Amino acid sequence: MKKKLTTMLYGGDYNPEQWPEKSWNDDIKIFEEADINSVTINVFSWALLQPNENTYDFSILDKIIDKFTKKNFKIVLATATAALPAWMFKKYPDVARVDYQGRRHVFGQRHNACPNSPNYLRLMQKLVDKIAQRYASNSNIVVWHINNEYGGNCYCDNCQSAFRKWLKNRYQTVEKLNSAWNMNFWSHTIYEWDEIVVPNELGDAFGPENSETTVAGLSVDYLRFQSESMLNTFKLEKQIIESYDPDTLITTNFHGLPNKQTDYASWAKEQDIIAYDSYPTFETPAFETAFMYDMMRGLGNGNPFMLMESTPSQVNWQAYSPLKRPGQLRATEFQAVAHGADTVQYFQLKQSLGATEKFHGAVISHSDSTDTRAFKEVAQLGHDLKKISSDIMHTTTSAKVGILFDWANYWSVEYMATITQDLNYTKLIHDYYKALYNNNVTVDVIDIDSDFSKYDLLVAPLLYMVKDGLGKKIEDYVANGGNFLTTYFSGLVNESDKIYPGGYPGPLKKVTGLWVEETDAIIPQNKVTINYDDKTTCTGNLVSDIIRLEGAEAIATYASEFYAGTPAVTKNNFGKGVAYYVGTHLDDSGLAHLFKYLITKIRLSQLSTNINPSLDITERHNEKNTFYFILNMSNEPQELPSEFKNNQFIDILTASQPKTTLDPWAVTILKK
Repeated sequence: MKKKLTTMLYGGDYNPEQWPEKSWNDDIKIFEEADINSVTINVFSWALLQPNENTYDFSILDKIIDKFTKKNFKIVLATATAALPAWMFKKYPDVARVDYQGRRHVFGQRHNACPNSPNYLRLMQKLVDKIAQRYASNSNIVVWHINNEYGGNCYCDNCQSAFRKWLKNRYQTVEKLNSAWNMNFWSHTIYEWDEIVVPNELGDAFGPENSETTVAGLSVDYLRFQSESMLNTFKLEKQIIESYDPDTLITTNFHGLPNKQTDYASWAKEQDIIAYDSYPTFETPAFETAFMYDMMRGLGNGNPFMLMESTPSQVNWQAYSPLKRPGQLRATEFQAVAHGADTVQYFQLKQSLGATEKFHGAVISHSDSTDTRAFKEVAQLGHDLKKISSDIMHTTTSAKVGILFDWANYWSVEYMATITQDLNYTKLIHDYYKALYNNNVTVDVIDIDSDFSKYDLLVAPLLYMVKDGLGKKIEDYVANGGNFLTTYFSGLVNESDKIYPGGYPGPLKKVTGLWVEETDAIIPQNKVTINYDDKTTCTGNLVSDIIRLEGAEAIATYASEFYAGTPAVTKNNFGKGVAYYVGTHLDDSGLAHLFKYLITKIRLSQLSTNINPSLDITERHNEKNTFYFILNMSNEPQELPSEFKNNQFIDILTASQPKTTLDPWAVTILKK
């Protein structure tokens, strides 16, 4: 059993090697002033640690670790394998990736290693072995941080050779591969394994990377292969660390909305704790950020996760990065805690003087001053986290609604050449999540291998790819009393992106009690009118399924177009449960009405019946207490929901009863 974190970590990435050693003590004093108790170090230090193949120099890292150990900081120690030194490219060109256009990279940037380069793998393992052996006995190291923000694909000869072996293991024979990918199409039949070419701009993939393909089975399998290849490098590092330190948590940092290159559901199984880097733009709605936090909690089977990176002020790489408004930093960081984070960490603790991240915000800015609004807010948050750490640490969240997010499905939808170019898997998932978020219903974002039985409602929008066995798993879930909701373009293909014959939605036909005869593409300026049974009217767009009922009943029908009067939204009693099907892209009011119906029908619990999208309302609990987080995620005052306006509640941040009006970006944490 790995050791758990014993206190909430507050800190982030620190690069003291970029600064004179005489400045380190001054930096530490500033960190202590803000109750910063942890540092993430050694993320990008490979060139410093190993100036050439035969020389290792840990003298600077020794001093850094010794300094923070003596000051009793918690240390998140990275393995420095995220960016390769120049000498390695010069001596071993195969370590560099080949891009989608067939060009081999030269030294520069980061994420620059081929995961199937024998030289990279050999040199990476040797470095990690020396780091782990040297520092494994240091009890201040509470997390090992492998690599950094994995992502990006390689299309080199080493990857092509490894991909052919991967396919042979997956399909066994070329005949099975040809059948899975439907390779009689356009005379694509393969007779020998070495005839397989990685998808790239010159082959069966075309257009921008990961956007167009002739053979979707090939392209989706290559993304699976690349994700597994990068995961294998992570596992190699983890195995080395565990040979010296079997007890300390090991992780890497997930990122993106979500990252297209790595299948987080597969990666999560190898993480001792889930870690995430959160950088919403100024225009990102609060529910989208909450969605990613709920995904991280879901990936960790409901356990707390790490907010590994965020910014204390501005980032430098977004098109526009306005200042955070007064109080906004505190609210946005507490949003992560509210949804399950047991750490708040920044990139970066001290602002770099040069290169591309010199204008990326930091706790210590170029002014070195603590007399700034940003630093004072960082310090206030540090004091708050220290105050609540013993209450909140290791508390969990219980959700009765699960939203399915499947990476292979994500990839396959991106490649889909169909009747509309506007299908967007993540946008549709966000639409359904938003409807639940606005109703203050707690949600886990889960993967297809999760335990469905924990949930009263399972929501699976645009479940285009249904792998073998998933249809039966969903049937069993509903038959045993579960409620399942899916939408148009669901159940069309298997895990090789090959159509299920017999009509849509394929393996979901039985549980939904219908089949789709045709699907109409609705051009952007048009809409279709929909009437619910209770006379509520809304509109649909994007597509309209023309549905034939086979046991299901309509709860809403189209009221325009030639298919007026036919089902638009259906329900089907199946065993002890119910399956719902939505045949069009409902507008916000249509989705709001649908979930109002489902909340009543299924008796889903709401933390508040107050519908205010400006408020993020969540809860975390343990055996003794339940803590309610009410966050004003706006620049305007908001009313405290009526459920919390009584003297039963105490705000643990102020040790007093909550205010009935929440200031802009206010944070309230209540317990009875």
